[in-house]
Amino acid sequence: MTSQTPDSSLGQVHIDLGDRSYSIAIGPGLLDAPATYAHLPVATSALIVTNDTVAPLYADRLTRALESHYPRIHLVSLPDGESHKTWETLNLIFDALLTHGCDRKTVMFALGGGVVGDMTGFAAASYMRGVPFVQVPTTLLAQVDSSVGGKTAINHPLGKNMIGAFYQPQRVVCDLDTLKTLPPRELSAGLAEVIKYGPIADMAFYDWIESRMDALVARDPEALGHAVRRSCEIKAWVVGQDEREGGLRAILNFGHTFGHAIEAGMGYGQWLHGEAVGCGMVMAARLSAALGLVDQAFVERLTALVRRAGLPTEAPVLDAKDNVGRYLALMRVDKKAEAGEIKFVVIDRPGHARVQSAPDDLVARVINTSVRLP
Repeated sequence: MTSQTPDSSLGQVHIDLGDRSYSIAIGPGLLDAPATYAHLPVATSALIVTNDTVAPLYADRLTRALESHYPRIHLVSLPDGESHKTWETLNLIFDALLTHGCDRKTVMFALGGGVVGDMTGFAAASYMRGVPFVQVPTTLLAQVDSSVGGKTAINHPLGKNMIGAFYQPQRVVCDLDTLKTLPPRELSAGLAEVIKYGPIADMAFYDWIESRMDALVARDPEALGHAVRRSCEIKAWVVGQDEREGGLRAILNFGHTFGHAIEAGMGYGQWLHGEAVGCGMVMAARLSAALGLVDQAFVERLTALVRRAGLPTEAPVLDAKDNVGRYLALMRVDKKAEAGEIKFVVIDRPGHARVQSAPDDLVARVINTSVRLP
């Protein structure tokens, strides 16, 4: 891909999916502007799905913005955290929809981070076999990744995001002002998903991230705005070619095979998703080097950038007796796995990725090299 220079106007990024196409609005002050929600499906009711952390910050503001569009606006607030991305919590959304007599034209709004967005999307795909929904992501990770592309899911104790559906939103609203209230740890987690776009698709963007990492950590508005826009442009380019992850889209999972194993093995919520992905990218880069695809200098460069973002670069021990076996078992419960064979996103040259398998003994060596010693 050809990288683009920072665009101070930000504006919109378009995802071209035929009759499922939609826009990603990016900029400050979008949450409160009624015009942000114009031209959405006509309905008599809306349901805002949020969580107990985000609700006190933004639920009233979104409600006021929607009042001119929907006669009835309902709210359901979920418990916060990855550990609550379950059937039980999902049913709280269905309970609210049914209790309020919501029909199939009800528009749902996902106000929060990746967990809220994933569960709202899954509920929207399922309720009455599909109702429209809008993503209003309030975390960096959700703005640059999980709110875009229509992947919705809940977790299972044996595997992350294994139960879900492809279901596109009507619109994505990335209000950059919401990042001002993001805890530092959550900001770092989001930077993992920003970093990943460089090695898989755009090394010029990667160079820019390296040069602006301090500004990103410091929440410089121009830096964050460009990071969100360029990340969305790359994801839109990938999803536009492969909506349902039949091929190219799998490259967006760089670092995720190792990362999902870390999340499931430690217990959901012990590490944030972005923290696990950050460490997983380092492990995937090491695997790429072990396969002879990239040199050690590339691995060291990526490791240094992940560390500068405030993310872990050493993997946790998941099983004191058989750590490698535990990692391998968890990675076999992965959406890319085929007939029990683990598939990894590897970097075959900087700025280009592919999916392939690797011998267990090579993967074991990477795990042992990456583990954080007690």
